[in-house]
Amino acid sequence: MPNPRKPFRINVGFIVHEEVGYSHEIPLEFEKAVLGEDLELAHFAGSVQIGRTPQGLVVQGSFEGEIMLECVRCLRKFPYQLKWELTELYAFNKKSVSESGLLLPESAQIELAPLLREYALLEIPINPLHSPDCKGLCIECGQDLNVRDCGHSQHDEDSPFSVLKNLL
Repeated sequence: MPNPRKPFRINVGFIVHEEVGYSHEIPLEFEKAVLGEDLELAHFAGSVQIGRTPQGLVVQGSFEGEIMLECVRCLRKFPYQLKWELTELYAFNKKSVSESGLLLPESAQIELAPLLREYALLEIPINPLHSPDCKGLCIECGQDLNVRDCGHSQHDEDSPFSVLKNLL
């Protein structure tokens, strides 16, 4: 069961001694989850299924949480719902290690936070938008065009590339 001070450290010693095919599910739910210095999720929820295999323990889970992102067009902060899944093998010995290189520690306590962080970061969009039709900021005065129109032209006709528009 999870430790209150280390909520993503799970003692799996009891699963190691079970028969091949045994699995155990552990639900996780936190109002706030800190996964490293740069990733904090609100309303974190998920469950971990840990199964015993001849090679090691298979850890599977599906998770979700809310992160605050900044829109790349208008710089407005907005909540974004992350959803992700993971499947990893914690091998019993070095000859059973998979690509991820995870070995089951002698203490039989696995720390899920680094894995959760890695998989969550992969789900964050590269260019987050608070809305697909975000108008962005005025290139002349910086006004948020979603709030009001400042009256400036948003087209740069002085650009040497403006001639290329005629080709389209």
